[in-house]
Amino acid sequence: MNQKNARRTIEITSLINLTEAQISAIKGGNERIRISTFSRGSASQVPPEQWQKTEVLLASGDFLPTREMAPKLKWIHITFAGIDPILDQPIIRDKNILVTSSSGVMVSQMGEYVLMAILMLGHKMPAINAAQARNEWVSNKSGMVIPKELRGSTVGIVGYGSIGREVARLLYSFGAKVLAAKADLSILEDTGYIPEGLGDPKGDYFQRMYPIDALLGMLPECDFVVLTAPLTKKTRHMFSTEAFNAMKTDAYFINVSRGALVDETALIYALRNKKIAGAMLDVFDEEPLPANSPLWNQPNLTITPHVSGISPKLLDDVLDLFTINLQRYQEDLPLYNLIDPEKGY
Repeated sequence: MNQKNARRTIEITSLINLTEAQISAIKGGNERIRISTFSRGSASQVPPEQWQKTEVLLASGDFLPTREMAPKLKWIHITFAGIDPILDQPIIRDKNILVTSSSGVMVSQMGEYVLMAILMLGHKMPAINAAQARNEWVSNKSGMVIPKELRGSTVGIVGYGSIGREVARLLYSFGAKVLAAKADLSILEDTGYIPEGLGDPKGDYFQRMYPIDALLGMLPECDFVVLTAPLTKKTRHMFSTEAFNAMKTDAYFINVSRGALVDETALIYALRNKKIAGAMLDVFDEEPLPANSPLWNQPNLTITPHVSGISPKLLDDVLDLFTINLQRYQEDLPLYNLIDPEKGY
């Protein structure tokens, strides 16, 4: 450990509730680490004297201080992966403050969700469930419910970050061909945080990588398209009429990233006019999804209420990452998941 950091007190303010056991685990026996915890609902009620001495902030993102409120602040860790909800807060762009996300923490459960979605759609489970609701035995098994098997299928992953890489790893054993698209092709290895044994840290599980600008050249090759890209100014509504028209008519679309990446009007048109075979969405432009949204009434669309990242141990996993980064912070090592406000991730 850096000797200078070992001798000084690090004042941490947490805007999420922490148990004594969690606080103890973060401190790791170092009594020079002080942690003050405040509930999410009272974030704006943190006493001014607490902000004045805060060096490290563990935040859920609903409320961040100004630089004037927290003059000693050096590092903010956000407990979620996508940082688009906080990009309008000026302190995020302060060059003297490190900002890290929890990217990589939810890869296991989100990878499982995507795999479930691919298997459900490919094996026509929405149609089978609809038949069950009608007390109907499906007799035409070579028609309505003939499957699109994963083995031999091509899956396109749009956004090859921690989640996309975990999806690719899971698909590898099924014999699927993986195509991927990402913004920066100069770095094919994963330098962010990823739990051991998960993801694709070396870039071993895709057959071909496309620049995002060449997305329309990748989509016609895919039987399934999985959207895991971050939301930025450049990616907003990246899936528009043009993108859906580029897909195969028997292909399926899955979105687990951000709803605003998709032009929902274009998706509805594609579904109604059978430009694509079906879709599964876990995220939406407006959440909760309004009861009068036409998305609810699409027979070839499965909707889930933003649950792909949920896990009973999610907070513990976030704190594991924070604790690892805190150790690196004390040792003056680069932190995992440093975000670039200009890029938006």
